[in-house]
Amino acid sequence: MSLTKKGRTGYDKVIRDRAIRQHKMTHQVERQDSNTQGIKTMLKITINGQVHEVDVPPDMPILWVVRDVLHMKGTKFGCGLGQCGSCTVLLDNKAIRSCVTPVSWAVGKNITTIEGLSREGDHPLQQAWKDLNVPQCGYCQPGQIMNAAGLLHANATPSAKEVREGMAGNICRCGTYQRIEKAILQAADKMNKGGK
Repeated sequence: MSLTKKGRTGYDKVIRDRAIRQHKMTHQVERQDSNTQGIKTMLKITINGQVHEVDVPPDMPILWVVRDVLHMKGTKFGCGLGQCGSCTVLLDNKAIRSCVTPVSWAVGKNITTIEGLSREGDHPLQQAWKDLNVPQCGYCQPGQIMNAAGLLHANATPSAKEVREGMAGNICRCGTYQRIEKAILQAADKMNKGGK
C-alpha cells in the first residue's frame, strides 16, 4: 500500500508524538514552570551557522525542530529514546541525541547537523566514508558521522580502542562497524596532516 503525501504526514505526526511521549516518560526535563508544557515560545537557535527563529514548545526535541520545522532531513529518527544514535547532531561540538534533547537547551549554542558538516560533502569524515564504502543501507550514517565528528573534536588522535568506545552508542543494523572504525582513523590521520 503506498502512502499519499497526506498519509505520510499523518504517519510522521504519529511517530513524532510517540517519540515525544516516550521522551517525557523516560527523561525528566527541567522546566521553570510546569504549566508551560506544550505552549509555543519563539526561540532563537543557531543551526549550521545560521540563526533561526522558531515558534515551538521549549520541550520539543531538537530532532523535530530540525526535520519538521526547518525541513532539514539529514538527521534521522531511529528509536526516539536516545539509544541508537541515528539522530546525533553536535551541540557546541559535542555529540548529542537530538530525539531526547529539548530545543530550549540549544538557545545560545550552536547546533551542527550533517548538512552543516560540509556544504560540499568533502569533510574528511565524509570523504573517508566514501573511500571505504562504509554505508550499506545508509540510514544510520548521518548519526555515525556526526558522532565521529564530536569524537574527533574531543580527541584528534584516537586509538582504535578509543574509536570503538566513542562510537559504542551508535547502532548500525547492517554491521559496518569495522569500516566505520577504519574511516574515522583515516579521517583523523588526514585532519592531523592538515587536510580539510
